[in-house]
Amino acid sequence: MRTTDRVLLLLDVQVASLLPPPSGVPASAVLGPNISQVLTHARQAKPVPLIVHVRNTGDSGEPDEPNTAGWQLAFPPLPGEHVIDKRKNNAFTGTELGNLIHPDAEIIVAGLHSDFSLRATCSAALDRGNEVLLIRGAHGTYDRLEVLYGGGITPAASVATEIEDELEEAGVHVFEMKDLRELFRDR
Repeated sequence: MRTTDRVLLLLDVQVASLLPPPSGVPASAVLGPNISQVLTHARQAKPVPLIVHVRNTGDSGEPDEPNTAGWQLAFPPLPGEHVIDKRKNNAFTGTELGNLIHPDAEIIVAGLHSDFSLRATCSAALDRGNEVLLIRGAHGTYDRLEVLYGGGITPAASVATEIEDELEEAGVHVFEMKDLRELFRDR
């Protein structure tokens, strides 16, 4: 397998979203270590996959405003790892990501904003023909404020499960944290 046949795509794993709640996502205390573990497994794999850190670029005054502490990647990239800055939910839109990742590559996805960046990017990768693997426990989001049907709040964990179900129905393979070793093994 070529190194570029397998990709670890880390979406929006930035300082602002991994702060303790309410600034960060509700599960930040679990997601930070889990995403770190995913990254460690990828870096130790033989061969090492292509590792791409996608950083959301927010507007002025937002927690992920460029060149602020919250915008910084939570896990600094090592030499040879790529950083892509994006302005849209779909990380392939308006970036060089499509040039970095072959359409036949297997993409292992972890990161934040399950109901925005993660959903849009996984869907786009499927449309390109990529095989997409999502790691349960290594992605998350914020609680969702419901504006229809009487309002209320859907907890972030329920939103993440809803997105997993939706993406799995579309063709994404959903794995558990316990599967990490196998995901990065040369198979």
